[in-house]
Amino acid sequence: MKLHHIAATLAAGAIAATLPAHASAAQDVSNSPAQEHVDHPIHRKEVRITRVTPEYWRITMDNPPYNIFGPETIPQLNDAITQIETDPRVKVVVFDSAVPGFFLTHYNFVPPLSDTTSMAAGRTGLPPLPDMLARLSRAPVVSIAMIRGRATGVGSELALASDMRFASREKAVLSQFEVGAGFTPGGGPMARLPRLIGRGRALEVLLSGDDINGELAERYGYVNRAFPDAELDGFVDNLARRISKFDKQTLADIKQRVDLASLPPDQELGGEWASFITSVQRPQAQHRIQQLMKLGLQTKPDVEVNLPHYTGLLDDPAK
Repeated sequence: MKLHHIAATLAAGAIAATLPAHASAAQDVSNSPAQEHVDHPIHRKEVRITRVTPEYWRITMDNPPYNIFGPETIPQLNDAITQIETDPRVKVVVFDSAVPGFFLTHYNFVPPLSDTTSMAAGRTGLPPLPDMLARLSRAPVVSIAMIRGRATGVGSELALASDMRFASREKAVLSQFEVGAGFTPGGGPMARLPRLIGRGRALEVLLSGDDINGELAERYGYVNRAFPDAELDGFVDNLARRISKFDKQTLADIKQRVDLASLPPDQELGGEWASFITSVQRPQAQHRIQQLMKLGLQTKPDVEVNLPHYTGLLDDPAK
């Protein structure tokens, strides 16, 4: 693996690595339920919209086995967010997952650099990922993240960009693991977390790179509430249906006023992205990413499930 390839890809918003083609987490499948997880040479549908009613949608992340987010996911998520912004009837959307154990995880380390660098900046002028998350936060539609499984890296950032977060007490795990791999996050947690949970707790989450379970996430305010797993779906569905019955313009007006007091400006998100770009070019980050890939990141379930443990095993080339 060429270390400068890792740095260049991360700087563009993706991570390139020379792994075998069969190791890619971005496999495609037929839309047929019976063949949902079968390999296919064309990109699979990773972001699905289910219109429960015209006013209430579910947006489901479905990229087994680990729900890794990659360049092929970006246009799919962008299309979903564009529909949220422009549909005249939708009032509330719930983000959930079809992959057991994983809400949404980190960026894909496998695809080539060109898959990401060919993408233009978004409507805010930010690169595609922070652009989509900023637009989601400001959309005139209520967004809810229903977290069951791991929300690591991009998954945590999508949850933070949503208006509300509800978690499974037993099964939710949130984390910003990036410090353990030697680089800073790029999708907004440094701008959003201090506003949400306070400076000290934000630094604990970001500087430890450790897992935050559902119970602790609720105590810190990382999520609105954590429920026993058996109660999570019912609560979120009831809340979404209730909100969907209210006047859309009133919902949008309330959200806009709350946004003025709570959302970071785009320049903060842009500054965070610039910090990310700088950090991933450092030799220490390149070295640690390479070590993680050799340990089995994206190929071994134990590494994905216990990422803080494995980042704690990495050595520092400066020593």
